Amino acid sequence: MAGLVEIHIPLVPATGGEPSDYAYPWIDQVEDLLSDLEDDGTVEVYDDGEENGDVYVFFIAGATEASLLAAASRVAALDGVPAGVFAVVADDAAPDGAGRRVDLPVTGDAGQTRPGLDLPED
Repeated sequence: MAGLVEIHIPLVPATGGEPSDYAYPWIDQVEDLLSDLEDDGTVEVYDDGEENGDVYVFFIAGATEASLLAAASRVAALDGVPAGVFAVVADDAAPDGAGRRVDLPVTGDAGQTRPGLDLPED
């Protein structure tokens, strides 16, 4: 099992809304998806998401690396989530910020999600 996967999303406001609208509605969409994945036992939401400079970071754990990256890929594919999402695969014992960067969504040679990484659709 992977220790922890951080999902890093560029902190870019949504476009097309009214000036009074919440600038980052995709944060709620991501939280809803991760909550659903936690409810069905696919992943564990390790900690609350947080703003970190110019990105918003979500933390998931409790599954194999492949399953965590599949969940992170689903986050990256949500409508409204800004481009440029990446994951950091870390170990619980690693110092903060240490880990391997993985661009999302994870794809194979043909541009399809790698076999074994697909999760059931909601």
